[in-house]
Amino acid sequence: MRREKIITLITSAVFILVSAINHFIINPKDYSEKVLKVGFVYDGDESIPYTNNFIRSQYTLKEYFKGKIEIVAKSNVPPDRLENALDDLVAEECSIIFTTSYSHAIITKEYAEKHPKIHFCQACGDNVNEEPVLKNYHTFMGEIYQGRYAAGVVAGLKLQEMINDNKITEEEAKLGYVGAYPFASVISGFTAFLLGARSIVPTASLTVIYTYTWSSFSEEKACTEHLIDEGCVIISQHTDTIAPAIACEEAYGKNVFHIGYNQSMVDIAPTTSLTGIRINWSPYIIGAVSAILENKSIEKVVKGHTHGNDIGAGFDYGWVQMLELNSPVAEGTEKVLNRVVQGFKKGKISVFKGNYLGVNVDDDEDIYDLKKEFKDCASSSAPTFRYILKDVITIDEMSLFDK
Repeated sequence: MRREKIITLITSAVFILVSAINHFIINPKDYSEKVLKVGFVYDGDESIPYTNNFIRSQYTLKEYFKGKIEIVAKSNVPPDRLENALDDLVAEECSIIFTTSYSHAIITKEYAEKHPKIHFCQACGDNVNEEPVLKNYHTFMGEIYQGRYAAGVVAGLKLQEMINDNKITEEEAKLGYVGAYPFASVISGFTAFLLGARSIVPTASLTVIYTYTWSSFSEEKACTEHLIDEGCVIISQHTDTIAPAIACEEAYGKNVFHIGYNQSMVDIAPTTSLTGIRINWSPYIIGAVSAILENKSIEKVVKGHTHGNDIGAGFDYGWVQMLELNSPVAEGTEKVLNRVVQGFKKGKISVFKGNYLGVNVDDDEDIYDLKKEFKDCASSSAPTFRYILKDVITIDEMSLFDK
């Protein structure tokens, strides 16, 4: 009897030990005991395409980690209320905080210095490698100039179709662009857009209007209408509202088309939208949270091009995406576009190169000859190209007084 009890006890002990070993082999790290808090700060809300693009990644993050994380988001935060939002997220004991507007960068870095145990990740920031360099402050951005160039190819194919159909002449191959500010990110984008178009139609030109605001529906709509009146037949944007798409749709019948940003505009402009582009923030956001959960370096976990605590990528790692092609696109567009995207993935496309002279927007004496390729995002995720191409790009400043 005693022998049977001993055998039973040994058997039970072995069973418990094996069960424990199996648990740790199958589940080497169980994060469910301590939920990680993740903070987001937005300067807009879901009604703004720019912010909505981030919120899409926030939802993807929540689904990816399910019960392992808790998200605390602050929306419609203007620069003068950023400190209040960050104070709330710190008080909520967030381990990682994502700030999403360029205007957040200075204050976000200051908070990173004050709270060294929290990781702060700033989208579109360019101050990570400035002193003081902090281990817990990070910047990230998709190399969107690649998408702008690809969208320009789509525009060029449509221009060529219109020329072939005698709807416009080669000299009338005019593109328009509604930009927020004369920042490098905007200038790099509209330059890449034009150069993509000129790879198909060498006579294409571009007129740009700055709204000097990111999210003004009325300003963006008025600027788009002015570009249409000036004879622009395809218009794109680096602003945050859907106004340019609506203005193009309302001009239906005038051979005017639109290329969007951050979200598909097909439902808004079904007869005039050609396509759109977006930065896919999910690879960075999911990777950064994974790194914190695993107690690893963010820059060693996220796949991309690293520059210290800064990281970016393009089509190669899925950070830049083309949106759906709509029926007004020229025949054969999908095939050509796929070649362009594959060309970027293989590193075979040079964007800022050609027989052009560029003038620095901040210094008229700084002239860049693009016979020597300018490699944007070579040392940072944030764009640095800030040259206006002579003779092919016009900055329409006077229109600001006519809106």
